[in-house]
Amino acid sequence: MSQIDRSLAEAARAWPFEEARKLVARTGGKAPAKGYVLLETGYGPSGLPHIGTFGEVVRTTMVRRAFQRLSDVPTRLFCFSDDMDGLRKVPDNVPNKEMLAAHLGKPLTAVPDPFSNEHPSFGAANNARLRAFLDSFGFEYEFQSATDWYKSGRFDRMLLTMLQHYEEVQAVMLPTLGPERRASYSIFLPISPKTGRVLQVPVIETDVDAGTIVYRDEDGSLVETPVTGGNVKLQWKADWAGRWFALDVDYEMYGKDLIPSAELSAKIVKILGGRPPEGFNYELFLDEEGKKISKSKGNGLSVEDWLRYAPPESLALYMQQQPRRAKRLYFDVIPRAIDDYLAAVEKLPKEEPAKALENPAWHIHDGEAVDHHASGVSFGMLLNLASVAHTDDKDVLWQYLRRYVPGATPQSAPYLDRLLQGAVAYYQDFVKSSKTFRLPVGKERAALQDLAETLRRIPDGESAEFIQNEVYETGKRHFAKEELRQWFSTLYEVLLGSTQGPRMGAFIKLYGRDNVVRLIDRALAGEDLGQAA
Repeated sequence: MSQIDRSLAEAARAWPFEEARKLVARTGGKAPAKGYVLLETGYGPSGLPHIGTFGEVVRTTMVRRAFQRLSDVPTRLFCFSDDMDGLRKVPDNVPNKEMLAAHLGKPLTAVPDPFSNEHPSFGAANNARLRAFLDSFGFEYEFQSATDWYKSGRFDRMLLTMLQHYEEVQAVMLPTLGPERRASYSIFLPISPKTGRVLQVPVIETDVDAGTIVYRDEDGSLVETPVTGGNVKLQWKADWAGRWFALDVDYEMYGKDLIPSAELSAKIVKILGGRPPEGFNYELFLDEEGKKISKSKGNGLSVEDWLRYAPPESLALYMQQQPRRAKRLYFDVIPRAIDDYLAAVEKLPKEEPAKALENPAWHIHDGEAVDHHASGVSFGMLLNLASVAHTDDKDVLWQYLRRYVPGATPQSAPYLDRLLQGAVAYYQDFVKSSKTFRLPVGKERAALQDLAETLRRIPDGESAEFIQNEVYETGKRHFAKEELRQWFSTLYEVLLGSTQGPRMGAFIKLYGRDNVVRLIDRALAGEDLGQAA
């Protein structure tokens, strides 16, 4: 963790610092009674970890790191799994569906593992996947299980307090429900000692002194059970509030769709005598049609989809940028996210300290500068390289890349190798079929002929910036000032088969002066550049 002047952090405008200052104000600069500031994220283990899980943890981590620059108060980050929830339906993406169907309604940690015999339950299997998922990104966190908290007695004081204020909490929840649901609703969900299922049944009687409730089991018999020791769990909004109260959570973020739920949970915490955490609500992601992404619908993309083409830091940048603005989360955002990340990393060590705190790369790398050996290389450039080279062989493309990054190899520059591998995959999956080359017409032909002759005269060792200037000057000789955009569009459409493209100086340096001259000669000869030479 790099050191910065605390006064700079106190004035920083980036949203993680704004959130961190809320925590400083909450604590008054002193450690709470528990000895630390607690940040939390929640996870429902009825399914596999997804891109929203990544987003919450990475964003919360950014707030935690910002707080650590503002205060010496210790921090902890809990990733809390709601693994005592009842299995409501069989997920589509798991094996042994018939076996799972026989255990509907039971707590996830009481349902057998459908994947293998490696884990004692479905909940435990998905919890293991969650931890492996988070560990793969290097997050610092502490995993917490709802089942452990309920059954170990660590929730007992909270549950007895909830029982003591039962009618008040019910009064908060009932007006939010429909008539039918209201008739059977109770914040306590008993777990049947006969069937093992989590029951959605009315509570007939409460006994605060005994710490028990009475309900009617599935066979119609009356049962009195303690609310402690894992015999019941809470309905989720009360459960969220109970967790905030029991753990004394200081900070938790949530999606815009959960604002009403968070407001209800905050009311319940206050009834219990606690203090709701500081909150941050983020906008939801949209799919390519502008519709809200849904796990059950499977629209949008997954973390695995993203990582096929791009490094995880680019996804972290996408999460860091404008979290309160609705953004599309689909394949076409990936190249821009990668290039934004690479640009931010390259800028970071050159920026004044105050400006650096606004840089997304600062929040991704905890203030540390990193060298990916990718200076001046963009993902868009690599896509265009794959296009003109007509190959999906990464090793072939490395022959061109070494020209631009002298001495680099897949072994010495693994990050660059990862980018190239992703670019090849992205080009093959999304770009190749959309490439449309055209032949030059009119004054475009004369301008391209002039560019070819200019490139032939440029010495081999010239910089990308020098070449860029020569490309620009060539365009000025054939196009009026207001037409120079047309000149660069001509280069992209004729040579790259695209309406947009990279800085031509950098691309020419990467692909090679003589190779670009050959492309121009082929285009002027009327050849289809969409086919290999």
